[in-house]
Amino acid sequence: MASKSHTGRAIVSSDMLSKGGWKMQDLTLRPIADNELIIDMVATGICHTDVIFGDQEDGQPGCFYPRVMGHEGACPVSLYTRRRCSGYVREVGSKVTVAKPGDPVLLSFAYCNGCHSCKDGHPAFCDKFNEINFYGGKDYILSSSGGDPSKPDISGGFFGHSSFASVSIVNEVSVVNVKDSVTKKEDLQLLAPFGCGIQTGSGTVVNIAKASQQDIVAVTGLGGVGLSAIMAAKISGCRMIIGIDRIASRLELAKTLGATHTINTAELPEGKSIVDAVKEAAEGSGPSVSIDTTGLPALTRAAVEWTRNRGKICQVGTSPMDAKLDIPIFMFMISGKQFIGTVEGDSVPSEYVPKMIQWWRDGKFPVEKLAKFYKAEDYETALHDMHSGEIVKPILLWN
Repeated sequence: MASKSHTGRAIVSSDMLSKGGWKMQDLTLRPIADNELIIDMVATGICHTDVIFGDQEDGQPGCFYPRVMGHEGACPVSLYTRRRCSGYVREVGSKVTVAKPGDPVLLSFAYCNGCHSCKDGHPAFCDKFNEINFYGGKDYILSSSGGDPSKPDISGGFFGHSSFASVSIVNEVSVVNVKDSVTKKEDLQLLAPFGCGIQTGSGTVVNIAKASQQDIVAVTGLGGVGLSAIMAAKISGCRMIIGIDRIASRLELAKTLGATHTINTAELPEGKSIVDAVKEAAEGSGPSVSIDTTGLPALTRAAVEWTRNRGKICQVGTSPMDAKLDIPIFMFMISGKQFIGTVEGDSVPSEYVPKMIQWWRDGKFPVEKLAKFYKAEDYETALHDMHSGEIVKPILLWN
């Protein structure tokens, strides 16, 4: 099938966000490969990971410009046909099997599908995860500003799809077909963040910690990832769920989502440390599962300290690339604790995303309490509201 020229608009990161380097502009897509799709984006969730990799100096780990970020997308898929309808006429590669014309899909991370981790059912720990998701796709997307489709000048492929765009090229492995569970466009918009942040938080509880009714779970940082962990801990029946943050509104929201206890780190009594407060809330011995979504080294160290013997410390938040964790080896050994790195909740998206959707359908996973919708062109307002703590999960709509 001959490739057709497709145009749209995207948030292009030409420099660091803090330097005003993100701008909405027109683009033209390059021809696709056999295993790729061109899709229309309905909605895109904004994740802190987008900001982390879009606000570093060019050349820092995982960072280069110009590129299109975004990795929480939702879209209907259409084949290139002779019928033009509502702007959804798009193209799929000759070897694509994951989606058919008109199927609604959600987008998640990419993986090689060939290493031992992928073959063992753990694609989030793919040997080539960093290479594919952060450095991949340098020739995915190109600008229409005088651009030649054979000479791409704007990179894409962030997490396999770069969903900060009205139309984008997607690696087939990033696609989760949800035609059997999502029929409304409004639902597709709400569920856009399921492919990363929501999956990461809840999957850490379910797939990595394997928390159960015997567990006391403490979650540090109540953004989209942390609050998803709170909801999953409730679904898992954990007997005590502790939410930890410094924003009062998020602590209150955590209570409505399943937290049995909350700790405001900005209002600790004089002389009481965060370690003391968490241990006290968790029966004096500390939680059996601690989940850090902040990536702040001081809180990671505190979580190692407050977790009870034989407990699990799950590191979810992204720390500075040069951050280190000092652990007294002998004391750590005799405590029997486990320090576990976690990526994407160790999920297989094609299996785990439909599970989350069913929880949502059953009223157990009220993600609508986290979300606020913004027009795509208002992305700067959405970013501001997320960073101020005013809202938890901004979702951009591409109408």
